[in-house]
Order: sequence, then structure tokens, then C-alpha cells
Amino acid sequence: MTTKLMPSRSPENTLLNERDAAEFLGLSARTLQNWRWLGTGPIFLKLGGAVKYRLCKLERFLENARRASTSAHSPPPD
Repeated sequence: MTTKLMPSRSPENTLLNERDAAEFLGLSARTLQNWRWLGTGPIFLKLGGAVKYRLCKLERFLENARRASTSAHSPPPD
């Protein structure tokens, strides 16, 4: 008898494809493609030819994008 391990559906283990990640962030898939090329977007995984994003990394990316003003260079304190 073999046991099949099922991945947990926690944010740490939830993977989104490029289209779903872009939708989650409210951006176009093309923007994510450009950011990957520039190295400025959220951390991603490359599985073979597929690009995947961990949900927890997207949430962290959004959190780090918070600003108190247009001239702020870092997130405001909580």
C-alpha cells in the first residue's frame, strides 16, 4: 500500500499561475512578465517552463508596497 501525500492548502503552499497572480494583485499578466524580466516584482518559482507564485509571497509583496505618501520610500509603521 502506498500513501499519497497531499500538499497543504496553506498560503505557504498555495501556488498561483501567472494569470491568477496578476488578478490577485490587480495587475495584468504582462506587468508581471515585465517585472520578472526587470527583477522588480514578487518572488516567483520556475517549474519547468511554468511560472508560479506562492500566495504568501504575493501577500508579502503587497504588504511591502504600502506607503504613507507618494514620496515615502518605506512602508509606514503599524
